[in-house]
Amino acid sequence: MARTTSLSGFPEWLPEERIVEQHVMDCLRRTFELHGFSSIETRAVETVEQLLRKGEIDKEVYGVSRLQQDENETSPEGALALHFDLTVPFARYVVENGGHLTFPFRRYQIQKVWRGERPQEGRAREFTQADIDVVGDGTLPFRYDVELALVTVDALSQLPIPPFVLRVNNRKLAEGFYRAVGLEDAPAVLREIDKLEKIGADAVSRNLQEHVGATPEQARAALTLAAIRAEDTSFVERVRELGHSNELLEEGLAELAEVVGEAARRAPGKVVADLSIARGLDYYTGTVYETVLVGHEQLGSVCSGGRYESLASNGKKTYPGVGLSIGVTRLVTRILSQSMATASRAVPSAVLVALNDDASWPAAQDVATALRARGIATEVAASAQKFGKQIRYAERRGIPFVWFSTVGEDGTVGHEVKDIRSGEQVPADPASWQPPAEDLHPTVVRSEGLGD
Repeated sequence: MARTTSLSGFPEWLPEERIVEQHVMDCLRRTFELHGFSSIETRAVETVEQLLRKGEIDKEVYGVSRLQQDENETSPEGALALHFDLTVPFARYVVENGGHLTFPFRRYQIQKVWRGERPQEGRAREFTQADIDVVGDGTLPFRYDVELALVTVDALSQLPIPPFVLRVNNRKLAEGFYRAVGLEDAPAVLREIDKLEKIGADAVSRNLQEHVGATPEQARAALTLAAIRAEDTSFVERVRELGHSNELLEEGLAELAEVVGEAARRAPGKVVADLSIARGLDYYTGTVYETVLVGHEQLGSVCSGGRYESLASNGKKTYPGVGLSIGVTRLVTRILSQSMATASRAVPSAVLVALNDDASWPAAQDVATALRARGIATEVAASAQKFGKQIRYAERRGIPFVWFSTVGEDGTVGHEVKDIRSGEQVPADPASWQPPAEDLHPTVVRSEGLGD
């Protein structure tokens, strides 16, 4: 991997690493479009008011201002900041463009975001996310919650990563249960449950009693619920066996059973009901998702999201939605650090056209133009060094083929191309020669030890 940059938390990739990152984004883009999602891009900045109206992450937001500003100058839009995710900007985008969109609106967005976190592997200050959302006008059928889980499984399955598990819960289920045991401040309980993997059950139990006012019995009940996991709909009976019920709990059970039941049929073992999943942001209202790589759980969630009913609203109209966000940079960092995949070469060039002498440069450019016209990435040597040096240059660059042209005594031009890996050199025609398909573009080679 590239060495740590001089500015911590702002990763920069070497060319061969960038090819892996682009491969990941291309796989996601291709899968999203196969499922009918349209691409959009939103601006990098939002108003602070817009960014902070949901959730409690103000300490992580980067503000934006000019270095030199008039003493009494203020922005008519208010203070500006870099977006910390793509969901809040997307909600604003939907409200502002609702009259031009066809609903349900299916979008994907692959873009950089900024968050002032403490840098560590899997957590950067500048990173790329890939989001998919479906938004409705006034209402959105629950079936999209099921579809989003299946699309995400399909997308992640295309990547050079270890096996993964998409863990799903439903906030209605959790909130209904908490109310049934007498815990009325459900968001506060969810925020504490969300810390389970970081601080453990004992610490969460203490926090529930000290900060939320739970009795020991109520804290125990909340943690018992959070311990339930299943790859099928058997979790429903396990929740009911706890002996608590209300209307919201039953609604959440039914919704979660629909997601897990369909996923068990279409992607067995990839989606599990995990009743410890809470998601810290307050705008989620129903289904919530988190995804971990098997054997790399310490990396945290590489894909998360959920259902939101009122995040996008203009006061008169509400646009409910459901979406997931894949941490592209988090995945790529782990892929590279663990050598899960490598690029076949660091450059796009498949051919280097060698020079016989400096006067042959225009003719070499003609050869390169003919090759490029057929989609073959080609470079021309900069100087007429000995052929051995030109070949070694191609080797250092990772270019697999070197092209030679000769002019006979009768003025006829002959062409040969050399595979510098095997040493094979054969006659070739710039108008028809084609490299093997695997050499036309750099490819990403998946590690054999990754498994399925």
